[in-house]
This record gives sequence, structure tokens and C-alpha cells, in this order.
Amino acid sequence: MDASTTGWRRVTVRGPSMSTTLADGDVVLVRFGRHPRPGDVVLVRWSARPEQLSVKRAVRAEGARWWVEGDNPFGSTDSRTLGPAAVVAVVTRRLWPRPRRL
Repeated sequence: MDASTTGWRRVTVRGPSMSTTLADGDVVLVRFGRHPRPGDVVLVRWSARPEQLSVKRAVRAEGARWWVEGDNPFGSTDSRTLGPAAVVAVVTRRLWPRPRRL
């Protein structure tokens, strides 16, 4: 799965980093091939942890990567610790529970 992949996928959120926007166990719909904008919720991959995908909020572009942060600064490992991340998809909506656009 890389930035050139297109299509849609369901992803389950794990951990408290995006609360109150998203909670542990929420299921979201992500779109591959969409360019992120500041403020978007995104699915990212870290250089230091290439096997790990994380859901975070895009703050700003830094070259080909993005500075991303969790909405919960007290429960998030994000760019403040790991540096910029590669955005692989943009989260478009929460599917479960309480479906809604993000």
C-alpha cells in the first residue's frame, strides 16, 4: 500500500490518539490516491515504524511528507515524536458507530 494506490478501504482505529474526533474501535472509510489538505484526518506510515499505520490529523506539508498530530496531545505518538509521516490515504467518514463525514 503506497501513496499511488487508489480506491477505498475500511480501517479500524486503535488507541486514544484521535479522541474526541474518533475513539478506539471506530471504523472509518479511507480513500487512497486523494491529496491531503491541512486539517484532514489521514492514514499515515512512519519511516521509523514502516510496519505501522496510524490515523492522525494533517497539520502541514513538509516536502513529500506531512507533519501530523493526534487530536489528543496527551495520548498520541505523532510527528512531535516521530517526525513527518507519509500520508497513504485520507479518512473521509466514520462508518461505525454513528456514521458521519469527517
